[in-house]
Amino acid sequence: MLEKKFTQLLASANISLSEQQINQLLAYVALLNKWNKAYNLTSVRDPNEMLVKHIMDSLVVAEHLEGKHYIDVGTGPGLPGMVLAIALPDTEFVLLDSLGKRVTFLKQVKHELGLKNVTAVQSRVEDYQPSVKLDGVLSRAFASIDDMLHWCAHLIDQDGRFIALKGQYPEQELANLPAGFSFTQDIELSVPELQGERHLIILKKA
Repeated sequence: MLEKKFTQLLASANISLSEQQINQLLAYVALLNKWNKAYNLTSVRDPNEMLVKHIMDSLVVAEHLEGKHYIDVGTGPGLPGMVLAIALPDTEFVLLDSLGKRVTFLKQVKHELGLKNVTAVQSRVEDYQPSVKLDGVLSRAFASIDDMLHWCAHLIDQDGRFIALKGQYPEQELANLPAGFSFTQDIELSVPELQGERHLIILKKA
């Protein structure tokens, strides 16, 4: 039973969600699984694996987000943005992807789950202009840190943060940061039942 497994994972990670949030995340997994067959949204095919590799992997980021306006660039099927929007209903998320079928899926999820804090946008990141001041740019498996900073620099001001979800600590990438940016923090994340390291790399404009 998926619900039981999810409840155990949340307890292991010490994450507390309402019954509605748990149901929304399980519904999201069901939609991802259903649409994946036709749209090929993720290489993860098993809903049990989706819980660990997608849902929990995104949820552990929630406690590290400050502010109320975020953009998830190269969101794909909504990772981590859709998961974080469910976990943080008072925070606004723009989910940006250049591929139409992914954005169609995101709009369907938003509609079916009744999410008011999600805006799905089809655009290349360098062409997108935010309508509000953003607190941070999120990126998970989107690009190298160098590319992320280069493509997303126009999205935030001096107060905003670039937040990259990485596997292993990206020592080489951080050693070669482009001018005008500085490394702020590395947060090591613990995801129940996930093999390998997970790091949250936080950067800002220098």
